Amino acid sequence: MPTLDTYRKQAKLLMRWHRDGDYSIGGRVRVLDRFGAMTDREILAMKFPLALAQEIVAAEAGHGSWAELKAVAVDAPKMPAAAPEPPAFKSVIPILFVRDVAASATYFRDKLGFAEAFLHGSPPFYGAVSRDGIWIHLRLVYEPYFAAAAAKEKSLILASIEVSNVQGLFEEFKAKGAEFAQPLAKQAWGGTDFHVCDPDGNVISFVTFRS
Repeated sequence: MPTLDTYRKQAKLLMRWHRDGDYSIGGRVRVLDRFGAMTDREILAMKFPLALAQEIVAAEAGHGSWAELKAVAVDAPKMPAAAPEPPAFKSVIPILFVRDVAASATYFRDKLGFAEAFLHGSPPFYGAVSRDGIWIHLRLVYEPYFAAAAAKEKSLILASIEVSNVQGLFEEFKAKGAEFAQPLAKQAWGGTDFHVCDPDGNVISFVTFRS
C-alpha cells in the first residue's frame, strides 16, 4: 500500500487544487456524505483546512478517519520503483469547447447515437461521449472559442472520424435531424465524407476512404 508520506502529499495536493479554484475538487469532497448535496461552486467557496483534506484522502483509501489510515500506513514499506516503459502513443481524444456540457452530451446522444460516458461536476463542467470505441470530450467555456472562426471558414473541422459505412451513417444522422455543415460528398483526395455541426458551432467530419 502507499506510504503515509504519499497520503500526506495527496492531502496537500487537494488543498492546492481547492486554493487554485479547480472545479474537479468538488467530486473529491462529495465522497464525504455531509457534502454530497453541495455544488462545485459552493465547495470552492467554503474553507478547506488540512484536516478536511486528510479526511477525504482517508475515505478514498477506505478508512473511516485520518487516524485510522495513519495507523495502517505508518509502517507500510516503500515499494521499489518500477522500471520505466518506453513512451508509446495509445489514442487521441478531441476536446470540444461547449457552453453547456449536459446539453451537448444530450445532442450527441439523441442526434449522433453516442452514449454518455461521464459528466463531471455539479453542474457539469467536463464530460465525454463515446460510440464504437471513439471518444469525444466536452469542456465548458462561457464563449465558444471556435464558433466565430467556424462561421468565417468554409471547413474548420475540429475532429475527423473514420467510419466503415459513411453513406449509412449519413442516412442515420439525417433521420435523427442532425445539422449538416456539409452533405455527403466524394472528395478528390480519395474519400467520401460529410460534416456535422453541433449546437456550439463545432464541426465534425465523418469519412470513409477508398480502398
